[in-house]
Amino acid sequence: MSTQHQLRFGVFYQGVNSSTVWRSEASGSQTDFASFRQIAQTAERGLFSAFFLGEGLRLREHLGRIHDLDVAGRPDAQTMLAALAAVTSKIGLVATQNTTYNDPADLARRLSSLDLISEGRAAWNIVTTHNAWTGANFRRGGYLEHHERYSHAEDFVRTVRQIWDGAPVHHRGNHYNVDYTGTVPASAQHRPVLFQAGDSAQGRDFAARQTDVIFSAHVGLEDALEFRKDINARAAKVGRAQNSVKIMPGAEFIVAQTPAAAEEKYHWVRERQIGPQQALAYLEQFWGTRLESVDPYGPLPEFDPVVEQSSVTRGSGFQGAKSLELAAAWRAEASQKGQNIIEFVRSRSHRADHTFTGSYDQVADRLAQYAELGAVDGFNITPWLIPTGLDDIVNHLVPRLQERGIYPESYAGTLRENLGLRIDENHEQRALKPALVEQEVS
Repeated sequence: MSTQHQLRFGVFYQGVNSSTVWRSEASGSQTDFASFRQIAQTAERGLFSAFFLGEGLRLREHLGRIHDLDVAGRPDAQTMLAALAAVTSKIGLVATQNTTYNDPADLARRLSSLDLISEGRAAWNIVTTHNAWTGANFRRGGYLEHHERYSHAEDFVRTVRQIWDGAPVHHRGNHYNVDYTGTVPASAQHRPVLFQAGDSAQGRDFAARQTDVIFSAHVGLEDALEFRKDINARAAKVGRAQNSVKIMPGAEFIVAQTPAAAEEKYHWVRERQIGPQQALAYLEQFWGTRLESVDPYGPLPEFDPVVEQSSVTRGSGFQGAKSLELAAAWRAEASQKGQNIIEFVRSRSHRADHTFTGSYDQVADRLAQYAELGAVDGFNITPWLIPTGLDDIVNHLVPRLQERGIYPESYAGTLRENLGLRIDENHEQRALKPALVEQEVS
């Protein structure tokens, strides 16, 4: 099979989430460098293209207190990735960095520094947080309106990319002014690779114009094919080639030697991801009150939530839901499906089409379908256990994918090359322009 149909893997090292098994003897620290190093080195042994590090700018809260049933804090992404650059040699290093609470010139310099010292392995996962709760940690907290987040981000990314091109940038915009000339030489891949995960119409258009890779939520085969078609159409409208924007959905893999062993492992994982405490905490975020007296093995609470809508304090997935309507709909759904609270929350927290479960050969055959149809360019894998959650994938699944000709046998070079990306499409044309880059007010 040709290399254009090969799949690539990345590993998504999450922040706050409901998928990591952390109350288990097998679970290691979420913050010690040893955990990051082991995951990254295991992924590199498995020829993963990228180590993708999630980051939050404020500790998550639950009903006014730190959310202590999950990861509470994480070292700075670029600091951690710079350290990992010294103990790895091939795997890409993806830093989640916010356009709202960073300065474009400063971020451009830090990312290009990571790209240079890692010899062309850096990437930036672009996020566009706008909420005032996160912004309260910053001098300009909450200033960005929701409808402005992508226009601001596009302005930000355009400024960063022009700095990376090496010309003096003079920008006058609605949110900041920049007079800057880059101070860091270009790396072997010219500039860091750009990732983005927005899925709204605005987010998809932004990705089609500005990014190299989309970290998508479209994992099921038919869904992935539709998403690919949509992104290709949007990219074509801005003059980009077919499949020039790579797509890597986030997915969970629970694999074992036999189908029966995989099924047993699946239930073990689910039981430890969402237990009684986690299930009640999930509902409390929408009900707005403590539910200690509620039986997690019983039906959803019959009494109504005490808040009109949920807050953002535990992440965007909890933000803005109309609590009364949601509670009524959830009670009806759980009753219809015969689910107690734990069963219901597990079903809400983990979509079946986002998980590949089965024997190594079963999953390899499923992935061969994705490769054959060109549905995706790979998967960003969320390990359900730190730091050993990739071991089965690297030791047993990867060799089977290589036997089927759908996974690389070696690294190609820089991160851009390992992802099958071309050198920046407009790099040669921009290099011919005058050295002084003037930007209009956005």
